[in-house]
Amino acid sequence: MTRTEHDSLGQVEVPEEALYGAQTQRAVNNFQISDRRMPAPFLVALAQIKAACAQTNAELGLLEEEHSKAIIAACDRIVAGEFHEQFPVDVFQTGSGTSSNMNMNEVLSHLIEKDAGLKLHPNDHINMSQSSNDVIPTALHLSALSELQLKLIPALRHLKNAIRRKSSDLKDLVKTGRTHLMDAMPVTMGQELSGWQQQIKASVERLEQTAPRLAELAQGGTAVGTGINSPATFPRLFCRNLSARTGMTLSPAPNRFTALSSQDTALELSANLRTCATSMIKIADDLRWMNSGPLAGLGEIELEALQPGSSIMPGKVNPVIPEAVLMTCMQVCGNDTTVALSAQRSNFQLNVMLPVIAYNLLDSIALLSNAAESLADKAIRSFKVREDVINAALSRNPILVTALNRVIGYEKAAALAKQAYAEGRPIIDVVEQETDLSREELEQMLDPAQLTGPSA
Repeated sequence: MTRTEHDSLGQVEVPEEALYGAQTQRAVNNFQISDRRMPAPFLVALAQIKAACAQTNAELGLLEEEHSKAIIAACDRIVAGEFHEQFPVDVFQTGSGTSSNMNMNEVLSHLIEKDAGLKLHPNDHINMSQSSNDVIPTALHLSALSELQLKLIPALRHLKNAIRRKSSDLKDLVKTGRTHLMDAMPVTMGQELSGWQQQIKASVERLEQTAPRLAELAQGGTAVGTGINSPATFPRLFCRNLSARTGMTLSPAPNRFTALSSQDTALELSANLRTCATSMIKIADDLRWMNSGPLAGLGEIELEALQPGSSIMPGKVNPVIPEAVLMTCMQVCGNDTTVALSAQRSNFQLNVMLPVIAYNLLDSIALLSNAAESLADKAIRSFKVREDVINAALSRNPILVTALNRVIGYEKAAALAKQAYAEGRPIIDVVEQETDLSREELEQMLDPAQLTGPSA
C-alpha cells in the first residue's frame, strides 16, 4: 500500500506506513547501489543538530515556540534510538548528503504531525536557517567526535592499561630480542610490552589532539559558506545550544568556507585512525609470532584457547583474536584510503563526498573500539608465558657475545658466534675455550639480565 507525496518535482508514491516523504523516496529509487545506510551515530548527531537549530530559531524569533518544542520532542525520539529504520537512503547518494538531510526533515515533519497534530514543512520549518551543505559536515564532525569520546578513546585506554599491567607482571622475564625476525640481544618481556603500551598511548594523544578541530562546526554557513538565509548570530547561539544538549564543548568553525569546502579535519582523523590500526597490527602480529608453534614455532607464549582451530586437524588451536584484529585493522586502512580520496573531491565551495567520508570514519572508529577491547580482554590479559622455551633459546643465543665487543673486538666476537652456531654449543662455552677470559668473568659479562640495559 502506498500514499501519494509531492515535492518540487511532482508526485511520488511512498509506502503507506513510511514516516518519510517524496524526496526520501526519490533517493531510495535513484540510489540502489548497496545495502549500506548511514550509521546510527550519524542519525543521532543529525537529530541533535535539528533540535539545536529549532531551539536557536525560536530564541531568534524565527520559529514559534510551539513548533520548536514539537521539533525538539520528535528529535529526542530519534536520539533515543527510535525510528532508525525510517532512514533507508543509501550511503552512496548525492555527495552533499542532501538526501539524508531531507530524510531527517521529512521523518520529523511526519512524526510531529502524528504526535502533536502540527503540520510543519520539511524545508520551511525543520530546515529553517540551514542547508544540507552545513548540516551534513556538522553531523560528520559531531558524530565522529562523540564516538571518539564515548567509545574509541576509552577502549584504547582499556587496551593500554591491560598492556601496562601485563608489562609490569613480566618486567623481570628476560627473553631473546629479535630484529629482522633473527636472534638479537636480550630484552625483558616487560620492556617489549612497554613499547606496545607507548604506541597505544600515542594513538590516544593523536586522537585527542584532533578532537578540538572536530568540535569546530560548519553550521551557519548554509549553502556556500556565506550564511545566506541564516542570521549572523545563529552559529554561536546554535553551538551553545548543541553543547548543552550533547555535553560537548562545541564552537563555530573559524572559517565557514573551509568548513564547507574541505574535509581536512576528517582526513586528519582518518590518518590517525590508520596510525592506530598500524600500531594494533604490530601488537597482534607480535602475539601471533610469539604464540607460533607450539612445537615448530617460537612458542614463547600461549594465547587463551577460545575455539577449535581446524575442521580436520584435531587439537589444533589458532590465534583467532590477533587474526580478527588484523583483519579489522586492514579494513580501517582501506577506509582511510577511501576517506583520503574523498577528501580530494573538495571542489570550489563544497566537498561532494560527505556521506562516504562519514560512513567510513564511523566504521573505522567502531571497528577499532571493538578490536581494542577484544585484544585487551581475550589476548593480552590472558596469555601465559612458556618460560622454559624462552630460557632454552636464551641460553643458546650466540648474539650475547655482543657484550664482549669492547673486550675481544668485533671480528673475534663474530668468529666465535659463527663457531657457536656451527657447533650448536652455548656461546659461553666457546668463548671460554677460545679466549683467556675465566668462566666467572664470562658468567658475569654474558648474564642476559645484565644485558637488558645500557652498558656500565
